[in-house]
Amino acid sequence: MAEEKNTVEVEETAAAPQETPKQDPKEFLENFDWEKYEEGIERVDDSKLEEFEKLVAENFVDTADEEVVEGKVVYLTDREAIIDINAKSEGVISLNEFRYNPDLKVGDKVEVLIDIREDKSGQLVLSHRKARTIMAWDRVNAAHDKEEIVSGFVKCRTKGGMIVDVFGIEAFLPGSQIDVKPIRDYDQYVGKTMEFKVVKINHEFKNVVVSHKALIEADIEEQKKEIISQLEKGQVLEGVVKNITSYGVFVDLGGVDGLVHITDLSWSRINHPNEVVELDQKINVVILDFDENKSRIQLGMKQLEKHPWDALSDDIKIGDKVKGKVVVIADYGAFIEVVEGVEGLIHVSEMSWSTHLRSAQDFVNVGDEVEAVVLTLDREDRKMSLGIKQLTPDPWTDITSKYPVGSRHKGIVRNFTNFGVFVEMEEGIDGLIYISDLSWTKKIKHPSEFVNVGDTMEVEVLELDVEGRKLSLGHKQTTENPWDKYEQEFAEGTVHKAAITDVVDKGATIEFNEDITAFVPQRHMEKEDGSKLSKGEEAEFRIIEFNKDFKRVVASHTAIFREEEQRNIKAAQKKAAAAADEAKPTLGDANEALQALKDKMEAGKK
Repeated sequence: MAEEKNTVEVEETAAAPQETPKQDPKEFLENFDWEKYEEGIERVDDSKLEEFEKLVAENFVDTADEEVVEGKVVYLTDREAIIDINAKSEGVISLNEFRYNPDLKVGDKVEVLIDIREDKSGQLVLSHRKARTIMAWDRVNAAHDKEEIVSGFVKCRTKGGMIVDVFGIEAFLPGSQIDVKPIRDYDQYVGKTMEFKVVKINHEFKNVVVSHKALIEADIEEQKKEIISQLEKGQVLEGVVKNITSYGVFVDLGGVDGLVHITDLSWSRINHPNEVVELDQKINVVILDFDENKSRIQLGMKQLEKHPWDALSDDIKIGDKVKGKVVVIADYGAFIEVVEGVEGLIHVSEMSWSTHLRSAQDFVNVGDEVEAVVLTLDREDRKMSLGIKQLTPDPWTDITSKYPVGSRHKGIVRNFTNFGVFVEMEEGIDGLIYISDLSWTKKIKHPSEFVNVGDTMEVEVLELDVEGRKLSLGHKQTTENPWDKYEQEFAEGTVHKAAITDVVDKGATIEFNEDITAFVPQRHMEKEDGSKLSKGEEAEFRIIEFNKDFKRVVASHTAIFREEEQRNIKAAQKKAAAAADEAKPTLGDANEALQALKDKMEAGKK
């Protein structure tokens, strides 16, 4: 009966819910007996269950693994952030995952990934980094499409630029996209949070390129247009040295770059712009020129100063001695800086009295301090020529007394040509020995076969041209001409014994001694038996030609026995004539006798 009564009371209560007083949901949850409900002992009103489900939906989240939800920072420690995601427990995330956001504070809402609902210690494990990675690509794509500004944390340097954390994605920041000015120290940006613009996305390789420069380019472009519109030739502006190259200096004029060419940096000659300016230095420049679009601006620094030639002292005149520094050496001479910005040229021909020209490097080196004489001075064309040799007396002044024709001297071989040898007698005086005047007997094709550069040679003055400054020398004239005695020894008709040295197409050569080499024509090589002489074969030769002037000697072996034949024929003829006179034979008898003699001689030859 008691149970029936209780059941009736519950039914009546359920049938008349309007009479049940309202209860606070939280209070209801706290006082609700779940065990009785599960065992079916206590029945809950449907409206109460609906209200309960609504309360749970509002205050709790489904903590499924690998799910991104929004959480709230409820507490911060030195190392961690406590995040409430309306779950049964709060999650903890290392502050390292918020390095990109140093301004993180309590109350901020952040996206987190439910990594593990409950670890071994019952702790809810969350990850902000993973949540950002999942959501990052959508954000990056949206930022790129909408050209939105994003915030990123510069993590480290890399080749060619920096690595930036944008929404948890490692994006590449090229060095050229950090600033409008060239960046020399990348490390100053590491660890900083900066604003960027997403300029490129490669979906295939998951690459993102960002730019900080793009954010300020628009403002700079407007500023640049304003500056360019006010530019005028001759205008003097202040700028900052932005970059230094081997050919000039780029100057930032406040958003507009101009170039100062190396030749417009200083009136003096310089080897590199860093001798005059340095990076980030503030300098004054003058606008020299620009193109129609004013995109290329030519600047100058030296034009702000008076030209050194205009300030050159009027006391300097032709014939004066000046001192200067060698700044440039060329093949044709050396440039001397007399005063800063004023240079004179010493031509190589004005460095020595010698007519045998050498290189300027043989006389001076860059950086040398030299003294010279002003030869020409043109202030209008700003040209000056100088000379060094004028500091010493001209050695050709008394050349006739020093080197008269026929006198003998010693000189040093300085140079070769195909036709002879240049010999230096003293500084400023060179003489030429023609190749034909090197030796009486040797046939020389090139002077290097006979002498070496630097050798000392004994010479004789053959000819002297004072006006033309030419001295003709000879070496063979310092020795006796052996052909004078050979003219008698190897006179025409003399007979000498020698061996064939070499056989050529037209004949052969024989050497009588180290000086005399004779030529034997082919027709004169025939021996008495009709054969030809061969190489190495020794025989007697008759000199048939001797020319001392052309050093030509021709010999013949054939002439030796042919001459004897002629003598025999003449003797026979003379004998036959005498016999004819005595016997007075007829003409026919005489002819028969001669023919018989001739036949006998021919038989002897065979």
